[in-house]
Amino acid sequence: MPPFRPAARLARAFEHPHSYAPRATIRRNPTIRSQLQRRCYSVEGNGNKKPDPLKQWREEKPNPWGRRLRLYVFLPFTCLLIWNILTEDVHADTPSIAEKDALLKRENGITSTSPMRLRMEQFIKTHQKQIVAALEKVDGQPFTIDTWTRPEGGGGITCVLQDGNVFEKAGVNTSVVYGKLPRAAIQKMRVNHKALDPDVESLDFFAAGLSMVLHPSNPNAPTVHLNYRYFETSDEQGNTNAWWYGGGCDLTPSYLFDEDAIHFHKTIKDACDNHDKSYYPRFKKWCDEYFNNKHRGETRGVGGIFFDDLDETEKDREQLFAFVQDCLSAFLPSYIPIIERRKNMPFTEEMKQWQQLRRGRYVEFNLVHDRGTAFGLNTPGSRVESILMSLPLTARWQYMHQPEKGSREERLLDVLKNPREWV
Repeated sequence: MPPFRPAARLARAFEHPHSYAPRATIRRNPTIRSQLQRRCYSVEGNGNKKPDPLKQWREEKPNPWGRRLRLYVFLPFTCLLIWNILTEDVHADTPSIAEKDALLKRENGITSTSPMRLRMEQFIKTHQKQIVAALEKVDGQPFTIDTWTRPEGGGGITCVLQDGNVFEKAGVNTSVVYGKLPRAAIQKMRVNHKALDPDVESLDFFAAGLSMVLHPSNPNAPTVHLNYRYFETSDEQGNTNAWWYGGGCDLTPSYLFDEDAIHFHKTIKDACDNHDKSYYPRFKKWCDEYFNNKHRGETRGVGGIFFDDLDETEKDREQLFAFVQDCLSAFLPSYIPIIERRKNMPFTEEMKQWQQLRRGRYVEFNLVHDRGTAFGLNTPGSRVESILMSLPLTARWQYMHQPEKGSREERLLDVLKNPREWV
């Protein structure tokens, strides 16, 4: 007799999941039950067949939604994630020039084969200590030393002496700056440096320099300014794009002593002549033209030397570095004898008032014409206190002041309006 299949289908139709009514409430035909017993069995280890009428009920059918989620959601998402990982241009951030230089200094120190950036930094910091020590010996009071850092890289050391025995205000600063030049600054610098790429939006730059201004209290003692600096730009790989040196020093007396001007210029000329006989006359003229209050029609002082943008078109980098080193080394011999002669000379209140007026002219130049002040104030993250350190503690502006005819004050103005050759 053939199996009773319709009845078996009917029995399975009445089987419900365990979440529905209990299985015991379903009444089955005994004939159907015997048929199920024959179809549902398990095999034991000894090979005997033992019927299991509840096997299909116990083995719950899998939820079809789990398979659909894996097939239609998780699998495509996983494939897309793997595709992105394989095709995305993955690259780690390359270290900045500041980070590379810090690593070089930490691992190898600074040697003659180090990048010029590090050698210039070491040179100016060494001379800063020498100059500060010499000035402290002259004044008898210590400098306040302020060390600062920049988030973009670099930093500086600001050494300031205020209300001292000899110097009303003296500042000797070193700064090491890493940053980025915007496109507008690059276009402006290309006037003097054709090696700069005009098509980039920005360039990494490095600047290091020593800057100093000394304002003595005694009006017989001259103010002096000095600055020597190195500038470099680099591409994204850290390769040098362009470089140049700049700087100089100049003397600004309130009362002119010819012997002081002659000594100052001769010392600088000797340093220049060691490298190129044309340097002193060329850079002295440049100084008279640059340190000039054009709105007043007079130079700031009796001059010295000034140069800027000296690059490979002038001489190679090592030669220019040696020139800058000699010029900076010549400062103490050029100025210390002068300040020692003048610091204790007697003076009157009228002389002090004239000194205040001359300091007003000094402020005018620094805030109106000086390129270094403008560059510093426009550099992102600049330190304003260090930039304006060059300004005196006090100054004076007097309406329509005119010195007396035949006076020492008038003689100084005549020299400032008609620069002289001192050596």
